[in-house]
Amino acid sequence: MAPAHTDWLHHVMQVSGPPAELAAFRKAAAGAGTVPWRLDLDRMQEDFFLRLVDPGQRTLSVAGARVLAGQVRQAVGRRHALAVAQVGRSTACPFDLHALVPVPAFLLSLGPDDPDALAWLWAHWGITEPLRHVAADGRQPAGMWRLSFWAADWTPWRALQRIRSGWPMLVFDIRPTYER
Repeated sequence: MAPAHTDWLHHVMQVSGPPAELAAFRKAAAGAGTVPWRLDLDRMQEDFFLRLVDPGQRTLSVAGARVLAGQVRQAVGRRHALAVAQVGRSTACPFDLHALVPVPAFLLSLGPDDPDALAWLWAHWGITEPLRHVAADGRQPAGMWRLSFWAADWTPWRALQRIRSGWPMLVFDIRPTYER
């Protein structure tokens, strides 16, 4: 479902339709740009520690690796908490899949690496990670909105099918740009 190494594909999308409908869609599509997963920070710390003490790669003492793993855990926890606090409040991301096709709460508690969570993302979004570097183009004529983003391994066709059904008056044209 999710390859070992993510291939980020650049996309350009244009949405057009009646200006009032497009304005309502733009408002609904804006979000924090993150998924509020529950992270298993204890497991993450232990995994990081084990990589640091790998005999073939080790450059730190075991005690030093334990300290560094704890510091990374704290930094990841703080950063994630700040991002999650913006969900439902921030509109910094103009096209947020979680705002339009939200991940159910019971899956959020499983975390982003859980097979059931990944299966849901694949089935409902068509990708297994949130979009990245979402940017709306500058000024555009009324009734048209053009934006670009990077998607993990594929185009988010499944999310777009659901979004299209909820916004039948809008036309969605999306194209990957392979030359980037």
